[in-house]
Amino acid sequence: MEVVPEYTRYLNHLAKEYPSMEAVAEAIINLQAQLNLPKGTEHFISDIHGEFETFCNVVSHASGAIKRKISEIFKHTLSEAEKITLGALIYNPETNLGAMLPAANDRKQWYQDTLLRLIHVLRAVSSKYPRSRVQKLIEGRFEGLVEELLYEKEELTDKCDYYQALIDTIISTGHAKALIVVVAKAIQCLAIDHLHVVGDIYDRGPGAHLILNRLMDYHSVDIQWGNHDILWMGAASGSEACIANVIRISLRHANMETLENGYAVSLLPLASFAIEAYGDDPCEIFMPKEFNLLDDSEGERKLMAQMQKAIAIIQFKLEGQIIRRRPEYGLEDRLLLDKIDLEQGTVRIGRDLYPLLDTRFHTVKAQDPYELTPSEQHVMARLKVAFLSSEKLQQHARFLFANGSMFKTYNGNLLYHGCVPMNDDGSFKSLNLYQTASAGKDLMEKMHRLARQGFFTTADITKKQTGLDAMWYLWCGPCSPLFGKEKMATFEQYFIEDKSTHKEPRNIYYTLRDDEATVRRILETFGLNPDDGHVINGHVPVIVKKKERPLKAGGKLIVIDGGFARAYQHKTGIAGYTLVSNSWGLLLATHQRNKTDHSTEMDMHDIDCTAEIVENKRHRLRIRDTDMGREIMLRIEELTALHDAYQEGVIERELDYNARGKL
Repeated sequence: MEVVPEYTRYLNHLAKEYPSMEAVAEAIINLQAQLNLPKGTEHFISDIHGEFETFCNVVSHASGAIKRKISEIFKHTLSEAEKITLGALIYNPETNLGAMLPAANDRKQWYQDTLLRLIHVLRAVSSKYPRSRVQKLIEGRFEGLVEELLYEKEELTDKCDYYQALIDTIISTGHAKALIVVVAKAIQCLAIDHLHVVGDIYDRGPGAHLILNRLMDYHSVDIQWGNHDILWMGAASGSEACIANVIRISLRHANMETLENGYAVSLLPLASFAIEAYGDDPCEIFMPKEFNLLDDSEGERKLMAQMQKAIAIIQFKLEGQIIRRRPEYGLEDRLLLDKIDLEQGTVRIGRDLYPLLDTRFHTVKAQDPYELTPSEQHVMARLKVAFLSSEKLQQHARFLFANGSMFKTYNGNLLYHGCVPMNDDGSFKSLNLYQTASAGKDLMEKMHRLARQGFFTTADITKKQTGLDAMWYLWCGPCSPLFGKEKMATFEQYFIEDKSTHKEPRNIYYTLRDDEATVRRILETFGLNPDDGHVINGHVPVIVKKKERPLKAGGKLIVIDGGFARAYQHKTGIAGYTLVSNSWGLLLATHQRNKTDHSTEMDMHDIDCTAEIVENKRHRLRIRDTDMGREIMLRIEELTALHDAYQEGVIERELDYNARGKL
């Protein structure tokens, strides 16, 4: 074999990891075997919007995947009630275990039966993985014991007593409870090979920071940024316009949990300024949309309204500054503060005049409506420091940049949150970035780089500001793949009664995505096979009440935003969609609304989730058919070259491979 010098250097580097022909052969054998394992199960979830409890429930039962596995294993040996109980224990072992325990006299038998059943489920969900992967995923408490129970064959005569002794000793030493929790968690972990979060972790619900904590501990996850995510990422990067939007939205929905308790961001500077500047202003149109009058006083409600108005005016000023310094964004029609006539009490939008619902613009200067007052500058400086100094927020932002992107291609499917912006004729809509027009995939890739530039750049202030402004544009710009609307009508929704001005027309993409030819063209643009691939989309809820369907374009595009957040469920009629992709095809899970209040009692009922087959493969998919499989095959090629190089003496072979570790 003739090996070029550059490749020889690479093989010498590879030989440090595989220092003998035997080590290379072992790796090739293991990798070749892995190619024949079934494809791992993928779980797709979208538009969580801060609903931590719901998120945990859906992830824990893997959108019904664990329930289906239990039914398959114990089809003829357990009753339906016993299957449901076993599932409830797996989904939430810490909460349900104590309530499930029988009287003391019956506990030993219950522990024995439960542990054996759990081990059977664990074996089933781990069957897709090589042993080394299982070991890595179950490492931690009792890992040696779990592995022993997992791989021992208790049905063999010689092993039966040994296996039973393991179970009996676990119970007698008082560790059965702890082991049950460990095994249940291992089942959850192994039931899903990879989790895809297709955007919008933040806003509306109170637990976005808790969701991100859990995602950071998840064994394998990727995230496609949503418009609400990029807004918080922009705020964490120091974009004052993004900071103002984050605070305004939190105040508007009386949802301060993530901001104040999750990230320890103090709003005291804003509150002090609001009292000073708007203390005599009733701020009626700024009253929070959701408010718990039992827990919060009318005085707090009024203060939140004053704070909301104060930050809204600051937001409009900051956004106006971006629009004026970024003419390439084409957002001049969003400059409205300078179109206000306070004497007439009107605002001009386009050619039309509209009466204002509120004419108290105490801090807007006639000579330059977009200039912050010294007091507003002081407030924003304090708030910016708070966002940049929040250790947890910065940690979460880094996680979102490390594990997230504008879009992702994975095993032949295309994942993105919002849209691929289009023109009415079906062509991709373009935006000038880096002095050139960008559209489609190129637009998403450049926006991805600009967002990272805004967060990670420190030395070059001009470059950083460009990135910060791009993150704000991604939140609300008409050519933003994350926003997907022609405008964000925040000003109109606050100050104008005419509801026709409140409309935020969607990009034509949301009409054209029903056309299969359009979706196939999108897949081809991103380098995917349109015959096998799908677009997985979120952002715009599927209104089931209006008979809308999540399957578009003949099933080539699947929308999995069905109202995951409780704030949207009255509109959609369900509690969201999720998607499961296993070795046999695609299953769409529909989650039903919980019509009752959350109970403090143990949740023993069956999961309220139904699944329909979207696509059924004629032949079971193996790892060789996946992106991971292609990477493994490339690795095998490299290792085969190294094996040949050892064999032919191009690279010297170590004589004593077994003793090497002792040297």
